[in-house]
Amino acid sequence: MFSKLRKFMSEVRVELGKAQWPWDPNEKGFRRYKELTDSTVVVLVAMLILGGYIAFFDFILINVVSFLTHP
Repeated sequence: MFSKLRKFMSEVRVELGKAQWPWDPNEKGFRRYKELTDSTVVVLVAMLILGGYIAFFDFILINVVSFLTHP
């Protein structure tokens, strides 16, 4: 059982070594995470824009359906 776990962990280590991380391990401080924080901000802004777009059209459709169904 432990040999399977050890083999799995070594394979995980090899695969993580192949991964491209969003920062340079040689940089220090805030600059190390600049790409990561920039990407996070882009995702949050896109989510807010998409959420506003969906909320706006949901509001419009609710009012149109309400207008059409109430006498």
